[in-house]
Amino acid sequence: MIDNIKPKEATSIVNSLVSGVVPKIGVQHITVGRTDEIEAFISALNDVKNGHSLAKFWIGDFGSGKSFMLHLLNTVALKQKFVVANADFTPDNRLYSNDGKSVLLYSSIMDNIAIQTKPEGGALQTLLEKWIEQVITKTAQENEISLVDIRNEEYLGLIQNSIIKTINEITEVGGFDFGSVIVKYYEGYIKGDELLRRNALKWLKGEYKTKTEARQDLGVREIINDQNFYDMLKNFCKLFVSMGYSGFMINLDEAINLYKISTSVMREKNYEKILSIYNDCFQGKVSNLFINFAGTREFLENERRGLFSYQALKSRLQTNKFETLEMRDFAQPVIKLTPLNHNEIFVLLKKLKLIFDFNYKTDINISDEEISAFMEEMFNKPGASEFLTPREVIRDFLNILNIIRQNPEVDKNQLFGDIEIEDERPNDLNILDSIEEL
Repeated sequence: MIDNIKPKEATSIVNSLVSGVVPKIGVQHITVGRTDEIEAFISALNDVKNGHSLAKFWIGDFGSGKSFMLHLLNTVALKQKFVVANADFTPDNRLYSNDGKSVLLYSSIMDNIAIQTKPEGGALQTLLEKWIEQVITKTAQENEISLVDIRNEEYLGLIQNSIIKTINEITEVGGFDFGSVIVKYYEGYIKGDELLRRNALKWLKGEYKTKTEARQDLGVREIINDQNFYDMLKNFCKLFVSMGYSGFMINLDEAINLYKISTSVMREKNYEKILSIYNDCFQGKVSNLFINFAGTREFLENERRGLFSYQALKSRLQTNKFETLEMRDFAQPVIKLTPLNHNEIFVLLKKLKLIFDFNYKTDINISDEEISAFMEEMFNKPGASEFLTPREVIRDFLNILNIIRQNPEVDKNQLFGDIEIEDERPNDLNILDSIEEL
């Protein structure tokens, strides 16, 4: 059996992979062939712990394991006491916009904040209350007031002043409103005013649409918007570090959606924002921040629509010219994910069979030889060399295990023979390139 796997992790792994998505928890149990990448990542995490910041670009074909890699990075970072968050770029959110799409990305990041005790996300409220408790304890000690008495409303102003003072010490842009909202959260926290706490969280998550509404509810002058959301992420990073966390890691997946932005001006503005983040991280303008982008080779290398269309990024992100398949450089900003080889996929399928059995409390009768036969059928199908991805192999394998579990007498060879290979790549990329040429 897989060591130390929890029933919740096994269920998440099976259900997610059958659905064609990466499980949020338990990915460490199905990791194969990424040892060098993880070792380099752990080294990078140590740099960030020590006050540096980094931006990494994880590049690979569709289905090659980019999203899986990001989830694996989460697992590693959480164990290293990082606060982590994940968000996907979509047609409706991006890094730069003037119509609310950037603040939607910010809100998605804040919704998905995770810590080791809440690895599935939704940890923002937990972190706020933990930080407030730290401020309460420190203020009580400094003023020689008992931890019971200091929670009385008569000391509300004292705690509010301590919160503002602490926030002012660790924040820069937007710190006043940021601190004022946390004060309001504390007020709701002490008085049991759930509406006030919800409104404060709503502001911190970027969910207020107008300044008027925020002023009425919280008495603040500004809201988080497309222009200042990145400053707020940096404020939160400093807040988390002040609490004793190692840093803040943000994973941004599906970067192909930036490549798909239809207007070249807006696309360039988004790439300009990536450049700004990149420069902040590598020039020491921000501390303890680790941002990962995941995208396809088109997103990186296409010189009409990709990052390489923006010269300042191209000069920074070109691959080390001395790197080969045998000699990799994992210290550079761009990490290209090579496909798993057949031996690695075989090991992965064996692990999945064990997890499947554990999840369903069964023992599927399928031997190593039959797993090899399944792989041979998959990789010899027409179109396999061009279109087959690990995602499709995994999903088909688990689907077959489900059929065998429910129909023990089924002919496995017939199941293997019924497999068909489909091109799962989005069909709009070549169309976009064609339009760009016109």
